[in-house]
Amino acid sequence: MTSSDSAAPPRFAEAVTAMGLAELLPRVRRFPDSTRTAQEAADAIGCELSQICKSLIFAADGVPVLVLMDGSSRVDVELVRRELGAEKVTRAKADVVRDFTGYAIGGVPPFGHRTTTRVLADRSLLAHDVVWAAAGTPYAVFPMEPKELVTHAGAALVDVRE
Repeated sequence: MTSSDSAAPPRFAEAVTAMGLAELLPRVRRFPDSTRTAQEAADAIGCELSQICKSLIFAADGVPVLVLMDGSSRVDVELVRRELGAEKVTRAKADVVRDFTGYAIGGVPPFGHRTTTRVLADRSLLAHDVVWAAAGTPYAVFPMEPKELVTHAGAALVDVRE
């Protein structure tokens, strides 16, 4: 299968193939309407909001960090700050997210980014057999078993939910 045979955008297809995860590509689903927000994604897929894996970029003392969170929860930035031992944690601006990951907000996958960084995954993701994550655009998602997703993302399991 080539990346053009998949619903996955080329950058994501190339990244996951390089990671040895080409078997993921046939599972990518593209929707005509945006899946940019967790609610839009859950509605399009027909799953629970908590089965969406949000990939959120924060700046910890100016350094990007990826936080993976279930779609029905919010990240507690104070818990992230404590987990990282940072002085200050803020939500990264859209241009920083794109420059750092190679993807726009709403399409940031949990792995396959332009650069690598520290990754935190909230334990709430483990409550499901399958979660859905962005596949590089606000119109594409893929399913994956949560523990597998956390492993491929190189994430530390933490409790950073509000």
